[in-house]
Amino acid sequence: MTVILDRAETLDSAGDLTETAAWHRVCPLDELEPAWGEAALIEGRQVALFRTGPSEVFAVAQQDPATLANVMARGIIGSRGSRPTIASPLHKEVYDLETGECFTNPGLRLDAFATRLVDGFVEVEL
Repeated sequence: MTVILDRAETLDSAGDLTETAAWHRVCPLDELEPAWGEAALIEGRQVALFRTGPSEVFAVAQQDPATLANVMARGIIGSRGSRPTIASPLHKEVYDLETGECFTNPGLRLDAFATRLVDGFVEVEL
């Protein structure tokens, strides 16, 4: 399957084109296995998707901030209290799936993206 995702652009106050965040349809929800990560390429950016509940999906950068390897979809899903987390498969740094905050090393941060479900499809805002 080939998916072409449109890039959203607007004019800034100087009249120059700038990119704005846009929603991108990625896949049907039922193609994501619960408690398992999947990688997606959206607008040239690798994103890791995690289905943590019947209708709950998180999206973060696929690139591990500590090593710069594109491996986060193979991380270990867990939680810290009520916060859903992902642990890097390489050095086990633990990140908040909602905010990207690193619990084990405050100097690291994982890009986190908004998600939504529309007509049974997962959409990610980039």
